[in-house]
Amino acid sequence: MTERRYDLDWLRIGAFVLLIFYHIGMFYVTWDFHVKSSRASDLIEPLMRLSNPWRLTLLFLISGVATRFMADKMSAGSLFRTRMGRLWPPLLLAVFVIVPPQTYYEVVEAMQAHTLPPGPWLDDFYRKYVTASGHWCDADGCIFTPTYNHMWFVVYLILYTIALLPLIPLIRRLPARMSQLIAGPGLILTPFLFLSVTRVTLFPVFGETHDFRADWYAHLLYFSTFLFGFAIARHAPFFAACVRWRWAAAAMMLLSWAALMVYYRAWSGETAPPEALRNLFRCVRELQAWTAIVAAVGFAHHHLRERDGPVRRALTAAVFPFYLVHQTIIVAAGHHLDALRLPLALEATLLIGATFAGCWLFYDIGRRIPLLRIWIGLPSRPRTGDAPMAPSLQVPVREGSQ
Repeated sequence: MTERRYDLDWLRIGAFVLLIFYHIGMFYVTWDFHVKSSRASDLIEPLMRLSNPWRLTLLFLISGVATRFMADKMSAGSLFRTRMGRLWPPLLLAVFVIVPPQTYYEVVEAMQAHTLPPGPWLDDFYRKYVTASGHWCDADGCIFTPTYNHMWFVVYLILYTIALLPLIPLIRRLPARMSQLIAGPGLILTPFLFLSVTRVTLFPVFGETHDFRADWYAHLLYFSTFLFGFAIARHAPFFAACVRWRWAAAAMMLLSWAALMVYYRAWSGETAPPEALRNLFRCVRELQAWTAIVAAVGFAHHHLRERDGPVRRALTAAVFPFYLVHQTIIVAAGHHLDALRLPLALEATLLIGATFAGCWLFYDIGRRIPLLRIWIGLPSRPRTGDAPMAPSLQVPVREGSQ
């Protein structure tokens, strides 16, 4: 007997769709991005902050759960070969084919605002990109190539899978031992305290750079979340508790977000807040992050566990190819649309439409050509409901396994 975890499929689909909209939003806000709209403002930044603290943490949690379901059906060696075979080809394709246009447009826009060394044009750009000789620099720093940009998530997933393998026997025994830590209010308090301590102590020192060689705050956060997902994947009381706490968690998430918006507005100038106040709101941010995850898991588990159909199956297969190519489409389309000076609402609508249409075209072409399938994260032969971030959310059900 098998049981497909449709709720986690839907969660992963929703998280990646949210990620795509977030990156579209990055074109229009004042925060750093590869290219920027000439009309960028802080208008939608509060909306962006509604998902900023937790969307990636949720993805690593789901990836940990999915890895557990894989590990329950194969040996550690098979798990390693399967995961590497599904993640390395798309990563290589991204670094050498998909990501270079992002760097190209970033350099082009930088040249319009700064004095840079000549030469980063299309005729010799790619040669410099792949040979690491085109280190384009300005007063803010240098662009080093080749690079993985948004594919840092896949790089970290590869590293965390390798680090997990010797820990699998230990982590399988964790749920029974940690059940008291996440029972009752502990479902909120225990992860919240861990996230808060991590944010207060490590983030001021290391930040979050997505450079795997020294991204120690991110590694502790995301690897721990990945391991937690692996540990609780088959622990039914965790999902039942999320269902019970979903409304309270959603309310706490919204209150935390509202408090953060007041804080950011009060300290939006050049004056830095007192360190004690800054640390307090770092903790508020982590409360928003964890309660959002509990609410998302709870609502999905309650409403979507039995929701299957052709839409879920199509989106489950398409979501990783969408992730592969979406940011390049946003960067290229955003750069050229901005030059047209269309009404802002029309421009944003066209950018959203171009992004999703381009993502679907990339996926649809890739899935139909056998030689391309593994390069966009699909199995070499079609299977219903495949998803490279979670090659299987189909759980073998055994006596007492829950």
